[in-house]
Amino acid sequence: MTKRAVFEASHPGVFFLDERDPDGLAAFLRERGWLASDEAVRRLSKPGEGNMNLTLRVETSQRTLIAKQARPWVEKYDHIPAPPERAVVEGRFYELMAQYPALRDRMPRLLGFAPEARLLLLEDLGSGTDYTGLYIGEPLSEADLDALVEMLASLHRAFAGFQDDGLFTNRAMRELNHLHIFEVPLDASNGLNLDAITPGLSEVAAELRQDAALVAAVEGLGRVYLRDGGSLLHGDFFPGSWLRTADGPRIIDPEFCFLGAPEFDVGVLVAHLRLADQPSAIIDRALTGYAERIGTRHDDASRTLVMQFAGVEMMRRLIGVAQLPLTADLARKQTWLQQAREMLSSAASHPRSSVGGI
Repeated sequence: MTKRAVFEASHPGVFFLDERDPDGLAAFLRERGWLASDEAVRRLSKPGEGNMNLTLRVETSQRTLIAKQARPWVEKYDHIPAPPERAVVEGRFYELMAQYPALRDRMPRLLGFAPEARLLLLEDLGSGTDYTGLYIGEPLSEADLDALVEMLASLHRAFAGFQDDGLFTNRAMRELNHLHIFEVPLDASNGLNLDAITPGLSEVAAELRQDAALVAAVEGLGRVYLRDGGSLLHGDFFPGSWLRTADGPRIIDPEFCFLGAPEFDVGVLVAHLRLADQPSAIIDRALTGYAERIGTRHDDASRTLVMQFAGVEMMRRLIGVAQLPLTADLARKQTWLQQAREMLSSAASHPRSSVGGI
């Protein structure tokens, strides 16, 4: 069965976004008043390679837009189920950010939200690429790094102690992410052929799985991740969620957002700076800049938790499902995995969040 047939069988009467059906999208948008009466949809195209959702650039006779739909699967890996209500969480996130100019201006504007179709209509930020070129040697300027850190600290600071109606626990998405960060990489029966990615990587992964202390540390860290916390996080703060624009970096794809430990977001940032072979001075700048912006004192426990989350993120990106466009050979990946192991070995018996005290 095609994706459309599967979707329509389980969601009768719900609109299905399809790159080959611009007329169908035009009718959907016009029905909701999101197109002008004299505005025509001329072309649909993919603006980039997305993982979770189908994202299309909509070229009309007057402008360009971004349409994004969450299906009950991961778009890039459609054999993996995923909660379609992630679009509702993402839509609410954008609505919330609209109240805070410092955050709103670092993200695309939400132009339309159809929760029944799990579809968002967003501002098109242009033809700029994401930052995944960092993995193959593209530079990261201090100005861009500072802007990213400022955005992350602003998010955590603005919503420290935030109370909501339960939507931002985002439990289903967090459990999906927990599975792929904390369980699948260390599961010997996960079915991943790592040698097809990098010859010899399967043996390296097998050695990690035999390290009982490492496995226990990852399990403990996973419990921290699942614990509800007092800060609103982006939830997937890596170069694929950053867009280059003429006005500096912009942040997209907050469908993994949740109320949790802010050290998780910071740890993911650190992990990807390492996997992009950024110098230690850049990583130190990120950590110091975050601490200054969040307005908290240095806290060893919080810094340790950041590095633990960074370690597990590095590990899952090297031996898990969500691979990165890395050109590294086996020796380089072994070095990274050893670094991750050392970062995780600092795990206390009960890791905790110090809520931003980097």
